[in-house]
Amino acid sequence: MIDHEVAVLDYGSQYSQLIVRRVRELGFASHLYPPDRLSELKNPGAVILSGGPRSTSDRDAPDVDFKLLMNLGVPVLGVCYGMQLLNIKHGGAVKPGVTREYGSAKLVVSEKSALFNGVSRESQVWMSHSDTCSNFSPETTVIATNEDAVPVALQWGERCFGIQFHPEVTHSHEGTVILKNFLTRTGATLAKFDIHEFKNQMLESIKVEVGGREVICGVSGGVDSTVLAVLLQRAGVKLRALFIDTGLMRLNEAAEVKTQFEQVGVPIETIDASARFLGALKGVTDPEQKRQIIGNLFIDVFWDAASNVELLAQGTLYPDVIESATSGSIASKIKTHHNRVDRILVLKEQGKVLEPLAELFKDEVRALGESLGIPHDALWRHPFPGPGLAVRIPGEITSERIAITQQADAIFIGELRRSGWYERVWQSYAALLPVKTVGVKGDERSYEQAVSLRAVVSEDAMTADWVELPYEVLRATSNKILNTVQGVNRVLYDISTKPPASIEWE
Repeated sequence: MIDHEVAVLDYGSQYSQLIVRRVRELGFASHLYPPDRLSELKNPGAVILSGGPRSTSDRDAPDVDFKLLMNLGVPVLGVCYGMQLLNIKHGGAVKPGVTREYGSAKLVVSEKSALFNGVSRESQVWMSHSDTCSNFSPETTVIATNEDAVPVALQWGERCFGIQFHPEVTHSHEGTVILKNFLTRTGATLAKFDIHEFKNQMLESIKVEVGGREVICGVSGGVDSTVLAVLLQRAGVKLRALFIDTGLMRLNEAAEVKTQFEQVGVPIETIDASARFLGALKGVTDPEQKRQIIGNLFIDVFWDAASNVELLAQGTLYPDVIESATSGSIASKIKTHHNRVDRILVLKEQGKVLEPLAELFKDEVRALGESLGIPHDALWRHPFPGPGLAVRIPGEITSERIAITQQADAIFIGELRRSGWYERVWQSYAALLPVKTVGVKGDERSYEQAVSLRAVVSEDAMTADWVELPYEVLRATSNKILNTVQGVNRVLYDISTKPPASIEWE
């Protein structure tokens, strides 16, 4: 632990690491810890208790050592579940709300507080809870309510606060200001966050964790694995970088990956396992089963390629950990990521998995890559999922369906680059839908596939919004796909946000 960092206690919220990220954006060092590790926090600068999916009334509800927390003598902020827990510890109560609050709500500041310095009297915040605080102790001050006069922000003394809403999400319009006030106006002594210093800490920690073991690193050409491989090389470990061609890659991906790693000076070994993956996925349509098959087969291929594997390095990012609900918290599972299948978890238990990027979001990985001197084009490639096109082809995976998806995707990406929209979009792709539609080609009836285009903007993959691409870009893409990709007679554009949709189809 870094002296005077902001320690975020993780009670299982999907947004827990977003708090860490916001704190780092404000320039302060921060890390995530399970609540039961509070005793290990020898010299924190401040403590934030995150939200979570549980109720404080549950028999085994996550708790906190309140006496120890208060004895730290540092500013404390409880968010959502964290606020409810603090209210109970201060002698109050928590009861089921009349209605569940999920989504945007109005914050009405009712009392002067350092927490709300410079915050509008009324502003939009983001709620996600079903319980509410009540029966406040005499030492409790209600400093803000919602528009129905229900307390949503509490204060105990000068340095302990609770807020029912989530300031870490962008939907809370002045949430960052509130977090900044907590960190800078409550007397906290905080360590600064700097990406170059963070890089140096990572390099040292990698050396210690690896020791003299050989590291096998899977690379895909994506931002995460590229940064990981360069980071490992800079750490001076014994490294083998393997590119597994699953046959589920984008068009011409293998050649592009080889060129990219030549540019960054990391030798890679290419293994063509496309036939194995296609065979294993034959007849499989369930998305979770696909992910399990792909994740486990990755391990098989690695073990076949290298005997005596001592350490497996993965470019796992925090959203992967949270959505798979394997962060060591009680977060709810959204979907299993390929780097969180059962066999990976077994290897983790054996101490054979290295994941230096697991606390980072995509933009932080890019900043780390810039610090390592990785070329701009490599860092700004759109994210590509570990299971590849398998999660962009709902239904059975066949060589024909892969080829259609590759061609449509290449056309879409090409039009985005041509029009100057590629770097204005966070992620984009073409998905092949598991339906056929009636159309007309050459004055004859056609019964062919439908392709769905998706382009989103996001800061961290936890939430995403669809991009309002110009009609001329969509028209050019659609025309080219319909005229050149055999077997497609309909092109759609996906205008779903995350939530409720996910970025990928599966």
